[in-house]
Amino acid sequence: MHFPPVEEQIIHLKRGVQEIIPEDELRRKLMHAAETGKPLTVKLGCDPSRPDLHLGHAVVLRKLRQFQDFGHEVVLIVGDFTGMIGDASGRSKMRPALSLEETRRNGESYFQQASRILDSERIRIVYNSEWLGKLSFEDVVMLAGKSTVARMLERDDFAGRYAKGDPIGLHEFLYPLAQAQDSVEVRADIELGGTDQKFNLLMGRTLQKSAGQPPQVCMTLPILEGLDGVEKMSKSLDNYIGLTESAATMYGRVLSIPDTLIYRYFELASDEETAELPALKELCVRSPRDAKHRLALSITRLYHGAAKAAKAREHFERTVIRKQVPDDLPSFTPAVEGPIGLLNLLTMAGLTPSNGAARRLVTQGAVSIDGEKVTDSRLMLDIAARAPFLLKVGKRKYLRVTQ
Repeated sequence: MHFPPVEEQIIHLKRGVQEIIPEDELRRKLMHAAETGKPLTVKLGCDPSRPDLHLGHAVVLRKLRQFQDFGHEVVLIVGDFTGMIGDASGRSKMRPALSLEETRRNGESYFQQASRILDSERIRIVYNSEWLGKLSFEDVVMLAGKSTVARMLERDDFAGRYAKGDPIGLHEFLYPLAQAQDSVEVRADIELGGTDQKFNLLMGRTLQKSAGQPPQVCMTLPILEGLDGVEKMSKSLDNYIGLTESAATMYGRVLSIPDTLIYRYFELASDEETAELPALKELCVRSPRDAKHRLALSITRLYHGAAKAAKAREHFERTVIRKQVPDDLPSFTPAVEGPIGLLNLLTMAGLTPSNGAARRLVTQGAVSIDGEKVTDSRLMLDIAARAPFLLKVGKRKYLRVTQ
């Protein structure tokens, strides 16, 4: 088996990753794979509690796809047995358990949607009930003896609940051990997970050492914030972008993220080249509007293809940007060279009586460019690069800015 150069793999695999524990061990494993021609076994456990996937789930799935593209073996573990326990990671209260039938059904839906990202022909799918369901009570006791209550309480979620006197089921302590046993069963070289999975991933290293196996490398990825820019992306919070949504819906939802998240989405959720990220970071600062449209096009293209992504943009411009725009729209060409401040442009165009009035309107969210609100009163506009564009003030003042 031929693999890309190790350093090339490292550069791409580190993109968007929160932690690699330990990083030097990842390099050694990649070098060993190159020397022996044997691919690494990369594990991801999928939580079958919810069957609907969104861009937040895609962050770790896209990292898994990178390993696939580099020639390594990917193992997707459907937690049909652990789903009956319920993962307490990041939870402030006991999680309701599911039946084996529910977890299996959700697992099938998970795989179907994950195949929008993963190469379904190059993935091994296993259900952890295949080994966990066969453990005797003696086996469970022996497994529980691999850790201590003190170590379990090192987890923030357990520690917080214990300090507040909230109930913690004994079965919840078994979840990290069960997930760790998955790593032993598949002899994982690497395990991926969100930052909230760090404890569980490290437990995998502990059990592998106990079983006489080389411990896995743990790679944690950030939890992607949702459309509100505060809470993690979640369907229950209605701040999500679903993987199965239409191209038009996906495009529009990406445009609704806060400007502060544009670059984070480029890094974690898009297929833009890693070498392009510095330039995109500058674009996010220089022109959030242009950066956001490029991001929306990039993400929509990733899940729907270039043709549907282009149509989604056309649909947005037709139904949102041009909505209720007067037929006799006046035009204005600023007599300036180089960038011009938004406040100066509003005043020069006669849309506001003064820069002070313009600043108040911008602060109030009453000014938009091509259908997107502008809240930065210090925004500089490069007319030569950006025009033509639609400038709107209040509910009824429109102006087409040209060069």
